[in-house]
Amino acid sequence: MVKAIPFQKDFYLLDDGRVWQFLFVGPDSALLVDAGFPDSHLAQVIREITDKPVQVVMTHGDFDHTGGLGDFGECWLHPADWALVRGEVTLHPLQEGDVFSCGEYSLEVAEIPGHTHGSVAFLDRAHRLLIPGDSVQQEGPIYLFGEHRDIYLYIESLEKLQELAGEVDTILPCHHSCPIGTEWIAKDLEDAEALVEGKLTGKKQEQMPCYLYQGKWTSFFGEAPETYGN
Repeated sequence: MVKAIPFQKDFYLLDDGRVWQFLFVGPDSALLVDAGFPDSHLAQVIREITDKPVQVVMTHGDFDHTGGLGDFGECWLHPADWALVRGEVTLHPLQEGDVFSCGEYSLEVAEIPGHTHGSVAFLDRAHRLLIPGDSVQQEGPIYLFGEHRDIYLYIESLEKLQELAGEVDTILPCHHSCPIGTEWIAKDLEDAEALVEGKLTGKKQEQMPCYLYQGKWTSFFGEAPETYGN
């Protein structure tokens, strides 16, 4: 059951217990960030909040974010992640610098590839909010294994977000604790750098083709240990 949590004026956090989504409600339309799993049934929850048409924008293409798109029919997603979307969904491109507005909120797109090649963050400068998808989290684990992920791009993207941290007070991740402080950008970055330097010990996972690495602050699901430290 999805909980709709009022966070700020005309802004709701949507929590299904596994992944967070974000709903902005304006006078003429609503803006939804991410669509969750198919069984989240976000459209039903949103209809209890507003009857305005809903535009859906995506932080990235992983199934726990795009699985519910069938209830909306279309979304705006970075083209690098289009191949991850299942089902018949009309896809529109978004890219660095695009702005999606809803009421008093304006979300500016920042490309942050790494967790997926098409990962983006949404920055509302006026409200000092950052929605980074799965790329910034408190403690993790953060997924960084598989062909559609790149830990080196991920580190570059965290460095980019670190440069924006002075314009942000609140980070709204899609997993685990939400909201969190901007200090988690630096903490995730520190541990990701330790991972690629081969400083973290990996534990092979039985249920997934990856290893679990625990850093000082953050854990990661990553590749085999021989991948790192070379």
